[in-house]
Amino acid sequence: MTIRLVQKSMLVIATALAACATASCTNARKCTTDACAGDAQIKASLDDWLFQNKAIQPYTITVQTIDGVVYLYGIVDTQLVKNVIEEQAHKTPGVRRVVNSIGVRGNAW
Repeated sequence: MTIRLVQKSMLVIATALAACATASCTNARKCTTDACAGDAQIKASLDDWLFQNKAIQPYTITVQTIDGVVYLYGIVDTQLVKNVIEEQAHKTPGVRRVVNSIGVRGNAW
């Protein structure tokens, strides 16, 4: 997958999330007030970890959390970095599932 397809996928997801937010999606996905607040904490925790980790370029990674599910997007230099980010997401308290859509530079999709 090329960077253009990754960007297009991210745009589609962002559009869906925006539509979800304006259509009271929290009721549709049965998100309680506590779970939604937990989503913000999960995202903040992962963002903080990314920025503190000197081996990762944090501006290349986007983290989104919806009802305990973490969505990871972006491009990294190696498969190892991709795996480490996913592993950290799984370790974060409150995470039910991780969807890792991070691409590795130079790999054919």
